[in-house]
Amino acid sequence: MKKLFLSFATCFLFTSMISVHNSKIASGSLINTWIWEKSIGGSDNPYVATPQTIGFTKKVVFTENGRVITYKNNVEIRNSAYQIEKGKGFADNSGHDLITFEGKTYVIENLDNQNLTIVSNGQDGTRTIFKR
Repeated sequence: MKKLFLSFATCFLFTSMISVHNSKIASGSLINTWIWEKSIGGSDNPYVATPQTIGFTKKVVFTENGRVITYKNNVEIRNSAYQIEKGKGFADNSGHDLITFEGKTYVIENLDNQNLTIVSNGQDGTRTIFKR
């Protein structure tokens, strides 16, 4: 009986941890305005682009109702849906949180209260870094 109880308790704890993680990405940390800081090209095309080097600012706003609004120099240029799901990363073929918007899928590499880093989930592997 003790083993059954311990098994149940362990399963419950792992399930709770997964739910907390998913809710953070789906509705907590991601929903906000993100200012583009820089993009770093992948191994096949190494480069660094910043607002200073390419001459414009960019920000994205993720909304609670599943929309992402993209601004260039504070002018709205796109308003489209986004989707978050679990999937495999191209680079390491392991499980990650993926976000798809504007026709591309990205691995969410880092997401906290101040930082969002997404990596193109394809061969190019371009990394884009945003700050709040």
